[in-house]
Amino acid sequence: MTRATLAQVLQPALAEGYAVAGVVCQGWEDARAYVAAAEAEGLPIVLQAGPGARAHMPLPVWAAIFHALADAAAVPVVLHLDHGTTIEECRQAIALGFTSVMFDGSRLPLADNIARTRAIVEMAHAAGVSCEGEIGFVGYHDGAASAGTDPEEAARFASETAVDAMAVSIGNVHLQRDRKARIDRGRLAEIEAVTDTPLVIHGGSGLSHTLRADLAAHSHICKFNIGTELRMAFGAALRKTLGSDPDLFDRIDILSATEAAIVNEARQVIGGLRPDRP
Repeated sequence: MTRATLAQVLQPALAEGYAVAGVVCQGWEDARAYVAAAEAEGLPIVLQAGPGARAHMPLPVWAAIFHALADAAAVPVVLHLDHGTTIEECRQAIALGFTSVMFDGSRLPLADNIARTRAIVEMAHAAGVSCEGEIGFVGYHDGAASAGTDPEEAARFASETAVDAMAVSIGNVHLQRDRKARIDRGRLAEIEAVTDTPLVIHGGSGLSHTLRADLAAHSHICKFNIGTELRMAFGAALRKTLGSDPDLFDRIDILSATEAAIVNEARQVIGGLRPDRP
């Protein structure tokens, strides 16, 4: 198995009651570690190139990295553009062979968000690519405040855009480190009552492993975006590596030494979203 679309991995998750990890990548080493972790767990993985990663490294380089990893993988790998903000950015990702794009129109008025997301969905589907959208606004820890997803707006958004997945704001926030987020179960139930579209939680690091497992098994949440906790694992491994040998200087040696710790942490994330797996 190699490249997969988001719809190809989320529809089985929705039908069978589990979720898939969307991991935020920052370089070759962590992306490789995430695929190794997914292979060890025997589960699909969504490799995500977010705005910070794209500012650090051009999108064509991310495409090449993701292609190389997916084409050698033993599990389905989704090549995902995370938080695209323009049609042109999504168009470029599709042309480069990404199998999924996320258009973030969450700060736009509802009608504009629907119109732009629908245009990108149509472009993506014509190319055999999936599209994720966002309704409501997922805020940032110590930053912009969230605006909770309105269930009626979610129903309209899902119906009028035909997105393959819908990111919602129900208590989750980006960049939260302490895993103390509280999910609004009532709001989630109202959203699930009006649409069968697979739901996505951004800021998944702010949720405990137990809560993520429960939501994966008992809700329509089929994808959790995980970045902060994995970056924290990398940082800890990097400090340990450098502290253990002050004479280390070779970039390849240093970064390669962090991969085992990242694989171990990623396995907990990925496997925890399907605790009932054989």
